[in-house]
Amino acid sequence: MRGGSKARTRDGSGARSQRPEAARGKAPRQRRGATVVFTVQVTTTAFSTGPERLVSGEAVEFDIRIARLGSRALALLLDILIEVAAFVVLLLLAMLGCALLGIATDALMSAIVTVLIVGVLVGYPTLCETTGSGRTLGKRAMGLRVVRDDGGPIRFRHALARSLVSLAVEWPGLLLPPITWAVSLCVMLANPRGKRLGDLAAGTIVIHERTPAAWGWVPAMPPALATWAATLDLTGLADDLALAVRHYLSRNREIREPFRSRLGYSLAIEVAQCTTPPVPPGTPGWAYLAAVLAERHRRALARLAAARSATAAVWPELAAATQPVAPPFLIPPAPWPAGPSNSATPQPPMPVRPATPRLGVRS
Repeated sequence: MRGGSKARTRDGSGARSQRPEAARGKAPRQRRGATVVFTVQVTTTAFSTGPERLVSGEAVEFDIRIARLGSRALALLLDILIEVAAFVVLLLLAMLGCALLGIATDALMSAIVTVLIVGVLVGYPTLCETTGSGRTLGKRAMGLRVVRDDGGPIRFRHALARSLVSLAVEWPGLLLPPITWAVSLCVMLANPRGKRLGDLAAGTIVIHERTPAAWGWVPAMPPALATWAATLDLTGLADDLALAVRHYLSRNREIREPFRSRLGYSLAIEVAQCTTPPVPPGTPGWAYLAAVLAERHRRALARLAAARSATAAVWPELAAATQPVAPPFLIPPAPWPAGPSNSATPQPPMPVRPATPRLGVRS
């Protein structure tokens, strides 16, 4: 080595590399037949956009609901009860068989108890999750399912890895139970996807199969009654009566006359008895019922929005994971009655006698 400018080193692959000549103030020389390769650091992950979105191996993005500590704890409690019951039944059968065969010894009973404990704690979840599409009986009751990180169904190796890790450090935790329980709980709370140690070892997540039910059909507010409906006192309107009104409005086209008018009239009378102020004169029966129901739903949504705002200030993740589905506001269930009621002039008051009902809406 004659000088720093001609010093040569070897890289990790054993090939010779020389300091760039540009560092010495000279133009770099081009070598014939040389190939330049650019390398970058690549990080692979199964998830791309936040804790509630999952990208499968086919590059299909899913919106999922991650199962958190509460629902998983309830599912585990149910599974523990099932495991205890299965252990007791199998132990009684084993003791009965040994007594009938006359081979009941202390050593044999200790071996049977050990085998049953391991078989129940490992075999039950492994068998159920493998054959039940990632669901034990407790998870099935809570609407949970175990899937791979890419959203695919788990296989035997995933279920076995989860069960072995659970037996060793989670539940029952053969290695330092109090410490490993605390560590497992902290891992589940700290992980953005609620993964426990078994999920991290097997590459799985637990999701909700069931989605929140959307609001049922809700009639639109008749524009002419919006101001009056805002002053309604709905404290006396029972949930059962409101549900009956909604069913009537959504199915009134399927009900024939005169039964449709009779049912609508009776519902209007019941609603009028438990709400104030009275309906404006000339209001058709179906419009009156639709206005009451739409106003009740609007107030319920306002209370729900206020509660969710308070929840979001304390627990943003929970509020983001439980956003309600927009209700299907539809057009009124039937058009304005034919005849004089189609005019723009105010309609006659709602009849008070069942003999001349005005609630019917002809299709």
